[in-house]
Amino acid sequence: MISKQKTVTLGVQHVLAMYAGAVVVPLLIGKELGLTPTQMAYLIAADLFTSGIATLMQVVGTRYFGVRLPVVLGCTFTAVGPIIAVASTSNLATAYGAIILSGLFVVLAAPLFGKLLRFFPTVVTGSVVTIIGLSLIPVAMNNAAGGAGSADFGSPRNLLLALGTLVLILLVNRFFIGFTRSISVLIGLVAGTVAAYFMGMVSFQSVAQASWVNIVQPFYFGTPQFNIGAILTMILVNIISMVESTGVYFAVSKIVDKKLEEQDIVKGLRAEGLAITLGGLFNAFPYTAFSQNVGLISLTRVKTRSAITAAGLILVVLGLLPKLAALTTVIPDAVLGGAMIAMFGMVVASGINTLSSVDLRQNENLLIAACSIAVGLGSSAVPQIFDQLPDMLKMLLQNGIVTGSLTAIALNILLLHNRKGDKRLPVQTSLPDV
Repeated sequence: MISKQKTVTLGVQHVLAMYAGAVVVPLLIGKELGLTPTQMAYLIAADLFTSGIATLMQVVGTRYFGVRLPVVLGCTFTAVGPIIAVASTSNLATAYGAIILSGLFVVLAAPLFGKLLRFFPTVVTGSVVTIIGLSLIPVAMNNAAGGAGSADFGSPRNLLLALGTLVLILLVNRFFIGFTRSISVLIGLVAGTVAAYFMGMVSFQSVAQASWVNIVQPFYFGTPQFNIGAILTMILVNIISMVESTGVYFAVSKIVDKKLEEQDIVKGLRAEGLAITLGGLFNAFPYTAFSQNVGLISLTRVKTRSAITAAGLILVVLGLLPKLAALTTVIPDAVLGGAMIAMFGMVVASGINTLSSVDLRQNENLLIAACSIAVGLGSSAVPQIFDQLPDMLKMLLQNGIVTGSLTAIALNILLLHNRKGDKRLPVQTSLPDV
């Protein structure tokens, strides 16, 4: 049984792993829409608070909501463009009205997505998990170089910080066991940030300027307004998120040795839909299962849901205490990138491990894996190939996880669906107790 202190530490590690991805969405949207510093501060606080509530709903679960897997929910990057577009042509209240109704759509559509479970044999799940990992690698490398668009992108000091963080994580995993090994990423992030401070790369100005307390309130940006075009746009965004989250559920279920049933997928997506609706009510964002934390579970070998429960509670606290939340933003992108290389690489390795149980001498299995991974990676690496398509179709196809997953499912139906040669891995049916 993990002690409370260790559980909190593991929760902090998960928060730090996903924090950059969580705050970049409100930062981008707020900057593009010209929000005031006070409004930006609220947007970030509301995002963290709602992300924590959403994570707790998913992990703890009820009879009808929650997949009860160690997954963290964060705002989906897919929603950035549509929210900016809707808010620019009308206002934020219209965007939030669309988010609220699109969340209800996800709740109602969850049983339909649950029917997809039979189209996810081992060759499909292995391919999808591999695609998730590969699509995240460019994010890690951009951060390792200092962050996309940064003035010192690719500078030697950024690369040195990323390399040092990665090497330290590997050394901790090599020479330590038990709890110390399980917090290797946290150790790497802290040590990397300390090193960056002495290199003059860490500023605490954002911490000094942040307020101590922020109370999240419904309809901060006004009473929701409803527009059919905006609603349909956000529904499409959330359909993409449903596909992504389903892939994450499968990835985590393989790591923690829990066989997913149809009802598990349904309850997970219902919780996600409820989280999206809450995001609209509190003027936050649509939420989805974060791929960033999948690799961390695999790397640390801590599969208990209690660590993610702690992460959810920490996110809620951060949403209420902006000064504490700002403290986590001082970690340089290069340090995060070094840690991400290890974490995201573990997602790829997990997918490859799953595929190793598939008979790839069977040509149909080989084609499913090869084509789905190629399409998924290609869509992520060169999204501009879809620029000439209509906006809604472009939004769907530029997401490598979605295109790769749909390719794997379609090829499985075409080549293998009615054959008996591809079986699921035997897995356990229980999770560790919280």
